[in-house]
Amino acid sequence: MDQNTANQQQNSGFFAWIERVGNKLPHPVFIFIILAAIVILASGIADLSGLALDYTDPTGEEVTVAAESLLSVDGINYIFNSAVENFTSFAPLGTVLVAMLGVGIAEWTGLISSTLKNLLSDVPPFLLSAAVVFAGVISNIASDVGYVVIIPLGAVIFAGAGRHPIAGLAAAFAGVSAGFSANLLPGPTDAFLVGITEEALDAANITYDIQVTANWYFIIASSFVLTIVGAIVTDKFVEPKLGEYNGEFVPDQEPLTDLEHRGLRNALIALIIYAIVMVYLMFDFNLPFSGILQSFDETAEAVNLNNFMSAGLLLAIFFLFAIPGTVYGVTINKIKDTKDWVTGMSEAMSSMGAYIVLAFFAAQLINYFNYTNLGTIIAVAGANFLESISLTGIPLILGFVLVAAFINLFIGSASAKWAILSPIFTPMFYNLNLTPEMTLMAYRIADSTTNIISPLMNYFAMVIVFTQRYDKDSGIGTLISTMLIYSITFLITWTILLIIWYLLGLPLGPNAPIAF
Repeated sequence: MDQNTANQQQNSGFFAWIERVGNKLPHPVFIFIILAAIVILASGIADLSGLALDYTDPTGEEVTVAAESLLSVDGINYIFNSAVENFTSFAPLGTVLVAMLGVGIAEWTGLISSTLKNLLSDVPPFLLSAAVVFAGVISNIASDVGYVVIIPLGAVIFAGAGRHPIAGLAAAFAGVSAGFSANLLPGPTDAFLVGITEEALDAANITYDIQVTANWYFIIASSFVLTIVGAIVTDKFVEPKLGEYNGEFVPDQEPLTDLEHRGLRNALIALIIYAIVMVYLMFDFNLPFSGILQSFDETAEAVNLNNFMSAGLLLAIFFLFAIPGTVYGVTINKIKDTKDWVTGMSEAMSSMGAYIVLAFFAAQLINYFNYTNLGTIIAVAGANFLESISLTGIPLILGFVLVAAFINLFIGSASAKWAILSPIFTPMFYNLNLTPEMTLMAYRIADSTTNIISPLMNYFAMVIVFTQRYDKDSGIGTLISTMLIYSITFLITWTILLIIWYLLGLPLGPNAPIAF
């Protein structure tokens, strides 16, 4: 594609319009400030109007949710008194910074660039795109780690292959976030969503046994379908739309030296040793200290690694990059003393300054939205609407997916949304001969696919900063216009897959029928 064609594509069409409009908006920091101001004003209006709705929680208790004003005495005190806590307790902040400490060492020493140079020679573009999307999808077994590792790595991989880095970032973001509920194995997400579903069934006096593996077969199939779709979207739409990359980032295209090859070999040895140690600590071999990272899961009534995967894995990821990075740096004489070692981490932290600023204001917006109950009210209103129109069968499934996908734009937490929706829809679907496993899977599709276009998603601010590494002029418009096609195609494709599954009567998991 020549530059003129690329420019034409970039400057025409619906997605280009979204980008232009979005990027004419103020800096993302000010957008979060403006959105926060809108939430404050809306909460005051909603409170004055007496906006309140009733719903049944998963335990069967009737709950009244009313709008809370941030313009009241309590609300204004909350704004001032919660600002620091909102920031310091902002989940992505610590996750991003800790992971970047280890990545910083590997990046500064040159381990990442050398590894990619060694691996990416003569890799077909489609396979590269598919690999990035697939890595994003399966990273979800480790909860949110994919956001801070796979997404920036996707950009680096594409840049190293001479392709547009933002296309790689987008492919990774799509896999990690829009494909969040797909995977090859059940993970922590499966466990806590099944737990909420069980409570909703008990509250409705429905005797039904649902397992953590409720959606296992379907999420395996989803992993491969979304990988193919994501790769096609990346190669056929996103990368051509982005055009030729003319940013400041220039990958090192020089061939590896003998010393660098030796560094890679030593880093690989260190990585293997580290992997063996971690496997020993994660699994019980009836030997001293083996399996000590396991814990008892009361929901599953079994010993598993869910606690470690959701919390402890982050430190393991730090070592995963820091140890091989250190060994590589020492081998090639990039790390000569402790000062050099710290330099790698310091440079990584300095590059995160923009994210830290953005995170402060994003944290306020998200917490204001939670405090005011506006997200919960939107969710309850959406559920009540869908219940009132009395759909059945496939139209009901489609309606539920669309409503839940819309609600997902306003409430980031999967468990919070499901705690509201499950007591309504699980019994409703059950009485219409659709199993709780089916209801749960339909919800998970909706809960994943619109993550990538919602500024209220916890990691959205971080992805904007990663995008600006490669294009300083990019903003919310760039990101949303790039990701919107992934969101639409994933939602349509994934829903069609579920409908096909339903029509064929295939089980969603072991002993998990799709309908009665």
